[in-house]
Amino acid sequence: MTLYLTRAALDREARAAALAPLLDPPDPDRALDAHHRLIWTLFPGKNAVRDFLWRADGRGRFFILSRREPVQSELFRPLETTDFSPRLATGDRLGFVLRANATKDRRVPKTECGRRPDRRVDVVMDALHKAPGQSTLGSDRISERPSLRMKLADKVATHWLAAQGARGGFTLERVRVEDYSVRQLSRCGKGRITFGMLDLTGSLSVAEPDTFVATLGAGLGRARAFGCGLMLIRRI
Repeated sequence: MTLYLTRAALDREARAAALAPLLDPPDPDRALDAHHRLIWTLFPGKNAVRDFLWRADGRGRFFILSRREPVQSELFRPLETTDFSPRLATGDRLGFVLRANATKDRRVPKTECGRRPDRRVDVVMDALHKAPGQSTLGSDRISERPSLRMKLADKVATHWLAAQGARGGFTLERVRVEDYSVRQLSRCGKGRITFGMLDLTGSLSVAEPDTFVATLGAGLGRARAFGCGLMLIRRI
């Protein structure tokens, strides 16, 4: 499997500079939607299927991992693209950063008409909803919710990522939640999309090199079209 790792940066000087407020808006949710559309300009093609992952790195910079080599766009400075073929062995230790939408399927009770499909839920919000008193949190305790959310995020992110590793060719050593946010995007004709976004850092060891590289190429978690799922690695 051939993969390409690309560093891309918006062209701030040419004609694209006039479009900066549209291409890289200050509002985080609007920026996420704009970046989603922007990255697609590097992978043109009628009826093209998304075969790339991307991550915004701030100030109009992006990391992209793709199965196709991206095509230069006038909206970007010259792309920096290299083959991504890490030489890994079982037991190699790596540091990582990962922006992920972590979900799980929650069983929905049966009804008189039969069993409903399982419902996909965000792992952090699901844990918060189950925490004692949180579903009926009074206004005098509203400030406690963000701190509790981060504590729960540490716990559930560890469990979720360890499970990803068990089937993805790696063993999680440690993970730290740097941030958790809920994103809301308005999609034309599709209503509003809401999902959670975890920013994770940590370390892992490689258990099955080929499986692990395939996992990197496929991405982890959901919302991969919107800047989630790309794990960046480095040797430690």
